[in-house]
Amino acid sequence: MTNMYYEKNPKADHDIHELRVRLLDTPMTFLTDAGVFSKRMVDYGSQVLLNTLDLEPDKTLLDVGCGYGPLGLTLGKVFGVKATLIDINSRALDLARANAEKNQVNARIFQSNVYDDVEGNFDYIVSNPPIRAGKSVVHEIIKGAFRHLEDQGSLTIVIQKKQGAPSAKAKMEEVFGNCQILKKDKGYYILESVKE
Repeated sequence: MTNMYYEKNPKADHDIHELRVRLLDTPMTFLTDAGVFSKRMVDYGSQVLLNTLDLEPDKTLLDVGCGYGPLGLTLGKVFGVKATLIDINSRALDLARANAEKNQVNARIFQSNVYDDVEGNFDYIVSNPPIRAGKSVVHEIIKGAFRHLEDQGSLTIVIQKKQGAPSAKAKMEEVFGNCQILKKDKGYYILESVKE
């Protein structure tokens, strides 16, 4: 399989689109392109995740596998959290940087394979994990989150039941000692664990 959105340098021909959407009752504009996840619309899972979160301003947030930035940038804009966005995909990161500017969100955006280049800890980690990259990557996002969260910090992910929500929940319980299903919507599960 080539040209997958979880590759470092997608080879797909460029196909830039501009999405104008309302997320959390806020108008947002995103440039998207071929070779990134969900280029035609902000995917339903991300929207369910956004609608479930309630974050405190000035806290720190890490968006793992940010793609072109719909989660981290929206949360930064709406809640005033200090957002950091990471992805392995260089094309997605270029889009995320452009989208941060477009939406007037101040965010740190850099390339990292899961947490390889992440330093420090965060109050919140969110992810719409790259399911197609495989279960091991999803589990790496969960395991690594524990090391990169402040005490009482939370990891919140969205995952479809048919794409492994039960095994992700079991992994979160194993790593954190807790996992709550915050919401179920059309087969999407919003799972949250707190570092206690």
